[in-house]
Parts: sequence; C-alpha cells; structure tokens
Amino acid sequence: MKLDLRINGAKRSVEFDTARREVTIDGRKMVADAAEISSGAYSILLDGQSFEVSVEASGGGLLVRAGDREFQMQIFDPRSWRRGRSGSIELEGRQEIVAPMPGKIVRVLATPGEKVEAGQGLLVIEAMKMQNEIRSPKSGTLERLAREGNTVRAGEILAVVT
Repeated sequence: MKLDLRINGAKRSVEFDTARREVTIDGRKMVADAAEISSGAYSILLDGQSFEVSVEASGGGLLVRAGDREFQMQIFDPRSWRRGRSGSIELEGRQEIVAPMPGKIVRVLATPGEKVEAGQGLLVIEAMKMQNEIRSPKSGTLERLAREGNTVRAGEILAVVT
C-alpha cells in the first residue's frame, strides 16, 4: 500500500509491504513493525530502533508525537479519487480494499454477496480515535468483507468487490 504524507509541510512517499514487514520511505527500504499499545498509542520498530508514538486528530490532519518531538501530518491515498472529479468514473476489475492504517472495525454496512454501488459505504474502521467509512471503489458484488470487532493491520484486506 502506498501513501503520500505531508509532515510539517514536507511531502513524503511511504509504501508498506506488510507481508515482508518492510516500509519504503522516500525510496529508502527499512524493516518495520507496529503495534497499537493503547488507544492512539503505538510501539513502532523501524530498522531495529524502537519508538513510542501517540497520534491524535488535529485540524484536518494528525498530530504525531514521538519522544519530545511533534509533527503535523496529513495522509493522502494516491488511489483515491480527489473531490470534484466526475462521480461517473469508477475502478474496473476485481478490487481489494485494504486498511489504510491499523484499527478496529466498529461497524459493518454491507454483507458478502450483496450488490454494491461505487461509493457505497462497506464498513467503518476506527483508527487513532477517528472513524473512517470505507467505501466501494466500484459497482459490483461484495465477495468478501471483514467482520465487526476485528482488529486490522495497515494493508490488510478488508473487502473484495468483483
């Protein structure tokens, strides 16, 4: 999964490979792992270094604290359509919808086998004290859907629409 971040105004490109437990930040590969230790608090292992990080919503983005440092962060998913584009454009083929970050599924809005429309809400995931509705990227049949109450990791498949 690839994300574009803006950290204290500087643009960064981050790509997660959860199967290999690797993260690539601005082209530099590192071994990485993360675990939520309490609501909004994470233990992160990055190339053998351990960090305790807290994250909270702040002014349309996130406030991230690591040690005595604070960062303002905004997350942009390059796969998502920007607002203002035509609502008639949708993705084609089999689509796997993945968790944008670690969290917990707090509400399921559809059922496997159901016909869904592009933009229809499938489930709600809570991450860093924020709830995010995950929507279908295309019209089709909901083949697979994660269960309410499940804890998920970043990049984990939440749903499949065919």
